[in-house]
Amino acid sequence: MARGQVNERFGVYDFGLSPAEEQRAARLHRESLIIDTLFQGPCGYRSFTAEMLAQSRRPGASPVDQYFATVFAPIRAALAGNSNSFRECWEQSGITAGNRQVGFGLPAYAIAQAQFDKFPWLIKALKAADIRAAKAKGLRAGFLSTQDSDGLQDRRLDYLQVAFDLGLRMMGLSYNFQNAVAGGCMDRFEGGVTSFGAELIARMNELGIIIDMSHSSNRAALDACKLSKKPVIVSHAPAAGVYDIPRARSDDAIRAIADSGGVVGVVAVPGLLTSGKEPTIEAMLDHIGYIAKLAGWQHVAIGSDWPLQLDQQTLREVYPAMAREYLPRDKSRPESSDKRYDQGVSLNSLAGFDDYRDYPNITRGLVKRGYTDEQIRGILGENFLRVFEAACG
Repeated sequence: MARGQVNERFGVYDFGLSPAEEQRAARLHRESLIIDTLFQGPCGYRSFTAEMLAQSRRPGASPVDQYFATVFAPIRAALAGNSNSFRECWEQSGITAGNRQVGFGLPAYAIAQAQFDKFPWLIKALKAADIRAAKAKGLRAGFLSTQDSDGLQDRRLDYLQVAFDLGLRMMGLSYNFQNAVAGGCMDRFEGGVTSFGAELIARMNELGIIIDMSHSSNRAALDACKLSKKPVIVSHAPAAGVYDIPRARSDDAIRAIADSGGVVGVVAVPGLLTSGKEPTIEAMLDHIGYIAKLAGWQHVAIGSDWPLQLDQQTLREVYPAMAREYLPRDKSRPESSDKRYDQGVSLNSLAGFDDYRDYPNITRGLVKRGYTDEQIRGILGENFLRVFEAACG
């Protein structure tokens, strides 16, 4: 563990719970099958050591390359046997399963597979039964996912078969901007699913790959729900009804996702939840509550995405520059694009959830807000597991 971390306590955000409520929350968190649908962890900024950072520095590298080199530093340290943080943070979070992010390229699959090969306590989930088995045996599970369809732009659906054979079980159709498959949420227009996208959705249904519309446009999400014969999800996003920004899902899109049998994973990125200068986990709970009321608690999940999984220096020096490549400013619409850009590069932490070991605060917050045991178990993982089983087996 990194220096200065020993005396820190996690999962103790002040919700004003009674002793009985604390006991109930602890029991639920311990017993529940917990799945993070966009899991960038388990390590956060506290896990980085000086040695990790020195080894991850890439002089002259692009912001994107430096970003990913740093994100993977704790994992590479664990693979080399030089850090226990990877396992300790995961186990202390209480998370049963979370995605391992890949892309249509060998390097990302290689480091994901290396984790499954190296750690006997971590299994690759190909079916819902694998996640249930992990929980029963006290192990952790990872399922492979990608946030976009880059690599399929030449319309080679056979590449999708290869990715499936390697373990891919969830895929986003587009990432922020229009591609050959679907419109993006950051575009100036609402592009839907293309003809090739319709072919791709049909093939994903056949293979057993979950369709994720997190970074696509709301119109594309509506199209995907009409085209897919299996549940469609949003793995990580806020609700526009709470905070109306480009990355948020509209009421119509949320209802369509629910009608497909899918779920909306609520994100923990501060800039996507609220405009408040000192955001807290209460903002995340507001989005959970809104979606549960709008579409039913059975269609809510957790897709955290952002408990600061970079060291502080990289966050300040590299992340804003990397975000510019994903969120270019639109000079013809300076006000809206500046707002969009600022949301994307927000470096605020979310009080009550700036480390994966704060995950019990989500359970505690749900208890405080009056959810039943069944509802809490569903939101924490059972709802998504239902989707995983319907789509992947």
